[in-house]
Amino acid sequence: MSRIRVLLADDHSLVRKGFRRMLEDDPDIEVVGEAATGLQAVEEAERLKPDVVVMDLAMPELDGIQAASQILKKLPGAGVLMLSMYSEDTYVRNAFAAGVKGYLLKNALEVDLPYAIKEIAAGRMVIAPGLTPPSQQETPSDFEKLTQREREVLQHIVQGRSNKEIAAILGLSVNTVAVHRANLMQALGIHRTADLVVYAIKKGLVTLPEGPGPEK
Repeated sequence: MSRIRVLLADDHSLVRKGFRRMLEDDPDIEVVGEAATGLQAVEEAERLKPDVVVMDLAMPELDGIQAASQILKKLPGAGVLMLSMYSEDTYVRNAFAAGVKGYLLKNALEVDLPYAIKEIAAGRMVIAPGLTPPSQQETPSDFEKLTQREREVLQHIVQGRSNKEIAAILGLSVNTVAVHRANLMQALGIHRTADLVVYAIKKGLVTLPEGPGPEK
């Protein structure tokens, strides 16, 4: 039986090293690569074609949910395990709406990562104890109202970037970015940028990367 190929995506190098050590002790799992940003996770997943991607939710460039959505469009057979500091229903719902197969809390005292990876590789869902599965949540996800490009634009808006800056990063015209901004605000029923930022963070539509810690 072939080993489960795993890609680790987390912006903290010590966290990645810790996970790698944990997984290298398991003969059924092979860590094939690492990524420090959401965009790098998408690129490495496309290059390495892992069976499972272990993804941090709060990532630079693209957050974990957006990165997972892009990866699963390119590799529909892959499984994504989301690791998060957030236990709120909105984040859980948005992650599963993006297609992830698992959602675990990073601050849990005991995270059985090898077991979770094997479950996801077998096509089964994994969710941390105490979290509400998406099937039991009544509120539909605002995440599903937005296109992939609108989510990317929203992420950059929340990070305080102008239409011109967003256009340069995404390789779009300023006018196209303005259209995406208008469309996503209309979809969410919001008309001021300040209100949009507050709403997006509160609803878990985007995450802000965690500040640099001593382990960077």
